[in-house]
Amino acid sequence: MTQRPVLPGFHPDPSTCRVGETYLLATSSFEYAPGVPLFSSTDLRSWEQIGNVLDRPSQLDVSKAGPSGGIFAPTLRHHDGRFWMITTNWSDDGGQLLVHAEDPAGPWSEPVRIPSAIGIDPDLAWDDEGTCLMTYAGFGPHGGEGIVQSAIDPLTGEVLTERRQIWNGTGGKFPEGPHLYRIGEWWYLLIAEGGTERGHAVTIARSRTPHGPFEGDPANPLLTSRGTDSPVQNTGHADLVQRPDGSWAIVYHGVRARGSSPEWHVLGRETFADEVTWTDGWPVLTGHVEPAAGTGAVVETVEGSDLPVSWVGASCHLGEVVTGEDGGWRLTASGDGPVFVGRRQEHLFAVVRARLAVTGTGGLSLRIDPRHALDLEVSDGTVRAVWAVGDVRHELGRAELTGEAELELRALPSQGHEFSTARGPDRVVAGVVVDGGFTALGEVDGRYLSTEVAGGMTGRMAGVVSSSGSVLVRSFSYLGADDPAVVGGGAADPQPWAS
Repeated sequence: MTQRPVLPGFHPDPSTCRVGETYLLATSSFEYAPGVPLFSSTDLRSWEQIGNVLDRPSQLDVSKAGPSGGIFAPTLRHHDGRFWMITTNWSDDGGQLLVHAEDPAGPWSEPVRIPSAIGIDPDLAWDDEGTCLMTYAGFGPHGGEGIVQSAIDPLTGEVLTERRQIWNGTGGKFPEGPHLYRIGEWWYLLIAEGGTERGHAVTIARSRTPHGPFEGDPANPLLTSRGTDSPVQNTGHADLVQRPDGSWAIVYHGVRARGSSPEWHVLGRETFADEVTWTDGWPVLTGHVEPAAGTGAVVETVEGSDLPVSWVGASCHLGEVVTGEDGGWRLTASGDGPVFVGRRQEHLFAVVRARLAVTGTGGLSLRIDPRHALDLEVSDGTVRAVWAVGDVRHELGRAELTGEAELELRALPSQGHEFSTARGPDRVVAGVVVDGGFTALGEVDGRYLSTEVAGGMTGRMAGVVSSSGSVLVRSFSYLGADDPAVVGGGAADPQPWAS
């Protein structure tokens, strides 16, 4: 890969702002809670997650959010001494959701809701008189209405003006993801269009007023990978930010698609960044902003009862299903069906291992969603490798257990010929660990755990599932890298934990 993400794994729809020397960045989170992960950086290259904006059930209800429901694209801004975040919870019919905080690490306020503003991807900007403008992709009775705008009171959510249509983009489908900026004498409107698949793009327009009329950049699109051989595809949904020295950068999402044509991506839409210069009053992208060079290997070990800030629950908050215990933490199934908690697969290749004591049915899972997953399912002293593809759940293999289960899932390089249709993005192997040795129970082509097969807006997650009863998690380890040699990907039976 010739371009590396600044936030790898499922981190789409980035929005950023700067206060002093510090950049803050938020991304969408869909059905997972806590929602809207929040990151901090001083160089736009390396980011640390400092929390989640919507970290409690009173702010975020995802109970009715199925796969790719819930929280869509956020906008993060700093104005008049406060941080503001606005987004859409598409699963609770409450309209746009707006919170604020004095400190980005929290606590964030209880949300105000704007139910009359039907649409997605809301943005906040303040005009020269201090009026707050909410710009978003509007939905009407007959479908999309393009980019629309209303003045609002951000503390109450009151809509102060009728919404007006301000731009439809350059002709691509789904004009969305607007961000409005005052830069010099111009107001700039940055949007995404073309759909968030291979035709995705970023376009920009400008006006002397924040309400338009907006004139598009003659050089549009500002950013796209469509029709190119770039290893990063589906590029779009961007946000501009100015550095303290006056230079500019842009963050956006894209995917790293792999395998034979038409290629598949498994990690979801990741956050990338580029340098920006200005020519004749228009922004121009001039080069990539990337993390510092290195192996890129990440090891995360979860022991004890404290889960990392990056961990989330699917259609639930962690506190609703996870309890701490001596020597680990317990995940308990709900009456509504299986419960999943976990973390993002953030690397092209990864190995996940967990030691579990299962009461009922549960185990380890690598998934896009429950219908596109490879599970190691433990029940009654037996572990089964179960492949879910659509409505089919197929057992690949099984083994008897003596004592607690030590389970392992591996995302390894595809072994198909370069020009063969058998070459997927990777291969996913499921097995058990006994006396330090790994025994495979089954393997699937990674394309079946990709967005192109599963559909939707998210990426792979690795974690623990409880289908009935509960699962006591003694330990959970994640090893990830974009270099397959780090996870032992070149060998028939790699032993990545041996060292």
